[in-house]
Amino acid sequence: MARQFDPVGFVARHGVVLASGKGPVPNLAEAVAGEPIRGSWWSHPKGKEIFAALGAVADSPDVLCFRLVGGKITFVHRRLWPALVRLANELGDVRVTAIRQEHTGTGAHRNVLTPFPKWVPREIAAEASRLSASDARAQLGAWAAATPPRARRGR
Repeated sequence: MARQFDPVGFVARHGVVLASGKGPVPNLAEAVAGEPIRGSWWSHPKGKEIFAALGAVADSPDVLCFRLVGGKITFVHRRLWPALVRLANELGDVRVTAIRQEHTGTGAHRNVLTPFPKWVPREIAAEASRLSASDARAQLGAWAAATPPRARRGR
């Protein structure tokens, strides 16, 4: 019997994960599909499973969504929030604005943006203050260390 894919566990293991875009970090849609996806994941045979996985991650209290890596929808696990907070000034306001999808009364979706630092819990801010910038970059991974200073400003 095949083991069921755990999308929140996938984000927890990797820390920083793209929803479906291509980039320097793992991609949730392709992890669910078990293969690279050409074109839109909506038309993939596992499109319904990908949709459910993206929803499960978005609904998790341990995951926040940003346009962090390459301006693409990026999920970040709670264990890395202190590192993200520590580097927020370098990354820029736009990249550290949390995004949550909300269903409207008409059934449409809209993005609700929570600017930095309004989404940051007190204990995460305290932990971030004890991190050096180099430790924060190391925790976030190679993509953060490779972010050029100009892109870090994010404005």
